[in-house]
Amino acid sequence: MHFDHDALWIREGEQVELSKRPTIIDPVYGSKKEYKEMLADHVEQLSKLQEVHYADNRYAVLLIFQAMDAAGKDGVIRHVMSGVNPQGCQVFSFKHPSAEELDHDFLWRSNRSLPERGRIGIFNRSYYEEVLIVRVHPQILEMQGIPDSLISDGKVWEHRYQSIVNMENHLHRNGTRIVKFFLHLSKEEQRKRFLDRIDAPAKNWKFSTADIEERTYWNQYMKAYEACFSATSAKHAPWYVVPADDKKNARLIVSHIILNTLKALGLSYPETSTKRLEELSDIRRRLEEEND
Repeated sequence: MHFDHDALWIREGEQVELSKRPTIIDPVYGSKKEYKEMLADHVEQLSKLQEVHYADNRYAVLLIFQAMDAAGKDGVIRHVMSGVNPQGCQVFSFKHPSAEELDHDFLWRSNRSLPERGRIGIFNRSYYEEVLIVRVHPQILEMQGIPDSLISDGKVWEHRYQSIVNMENHLHRNGTRIVKFFLHLSKEEQRKRFLDRIDAPAKNWKFSTADIEERTYWNQYMKAYEACFSATSAKHAPWYVVPADDKKNARLIVSHIILNTLKALGLSYPETSTKRLEELSDIRRRLEEEND
């Protein structure tokens, strides 16, 4: 697959305008058959790299997915990670915070779910909700019990961006590699997918009036995403704006970026020491003697 994913990367300090970024681009596949073959190849490569990553046990990988409703986060995660051993992969979806979570700082609940070394962690929505949905619906901020003096100065979002950047810097310095995906869906494509959900029994169970109500805040969400990306994208923790109107294309782009991330880690199986070879030789001798 020949694709310049750097075109989707938000540079550090870049002032993002989502209206200037496409929601659909020329497909990287030529047919449905080719799409399936390419995805299968990516999944196979990812499965092999994940095994080495687990054995190497030096890095953790955190993949973050953010998007508007119906952009295809669940489908991307399901299709791209389908071949990964569940033992080496953890998926967390962050819903409305519990009373316990509201009594802690806004990063607390996600920090408890960070991946260990040797594992791939996937956040389906994440701590970024705290500068997205909370910014669009400020009444949620009021529920968090933060002292008024820390909010009244008007810098709460700036402070949260800085907290996120500081945390991601800390994680990077300790061996966690972070890649962040925004599945960029057009409002018209969302409308079509909502209509499809209504007509599909296998999908309409997860569709509600709340989804339509959130759609009325589309412009506010776009502004919140733009401010977030501009403040938090970095070379070591990049945001990628992935055109998502074509689900198949989005899956191939995401899987390609994940593969490149893992390959760049220089993963390898641990070298066997002389002491370990002697130990294995002794184990072999003892097992062979059992047949004598």
